[in-house]
Amino acid sequence: MNRLRWLKPGSGMLPIIVFLGLWEVAARIGLFHGNFFFPPFTLVIRESYQLTVNGVLPENFLRSLLRVLAGFSTGSAAGLIIGILMGYRECVNKTLHPIFSLLYPIPALGWLPVLMLCVGIGEMLPIIIIFICSFFPVLYNTITGIRTVDPNLVNAARTLGASEWKILFTVALPLALPHIFTGLRLEAGMAWRVVIAAEMVAIPTGIGALLMKAESLIRIDIVIVCLMVLAVMCLSFERVFIFAERKLTSRWR
Repeated sequence: MNRLRWLKPGSGMLPIIVFLGLWEVAARIGLFHGNFFFPPFTLVIRESYQLTVNGVLPENFLRSLLRVLAGFSTGSAAGLIIGILMGYRECVNKTLHPIFSLLYPIPALGWLPVLMLCVGIGEMLPIIIIFICSFFPVLYNTITGIRTVDPNLVNAARTLGASEWKILFTVALPLALPHIFTGLRLEAGMAWRVVIAAEMVAIPTGIGALLMKAESLIRIDIVIVCLMVLAVMCLSFERVFIFAERKLTSRWR
């Protein structure tokens, strides 16, 4: 019975299985104008296997993955460092806050035309777009996390003789981790959406480019494969940060 635990309604897998079953039946009976515009799930899986065997899917997926990792890691690191400075030092916050408040409302993809003229169409373009996408949410969540730390705890640490650096790394940052991870979780999925959009518009390789090529050939099955890859990666990145947050904060939260 333990082996069938994942089939229980509370596990989250049963609704997915029911959905896939309804998808398969609806497509097979031609409920949505035949298999051409709405292929069965089994045909989509078969096409994903073919794309994997011939190397098309792994090659494009790897390119997208590397772009996401490069842009997300650098953008998050920059947002974390500057967010700590702005949250912990009021003078830094007063200096930089007006600038970031002016730039934050601009969508990441809104920079695409400017970047295409400045850096050209190449590997740096999607990485910079993802950097911008990842920077601001991590920045503001880090600032919020630092500023919501109970001042009494900070004053108690100072009274006990702790230096400012020690207070930052042993009091402020640990208590700000839930906010920081919230920003990371939000942008982990958004980074994939942004890279797909950038590849669809300006980059000839990657999952987004493969999606556009499939659209031009009216290959709905390949389009669905690309969308499934996007969904799985967004969910996987989110789960990774949920796991990391639990591991890092379970001892004191």
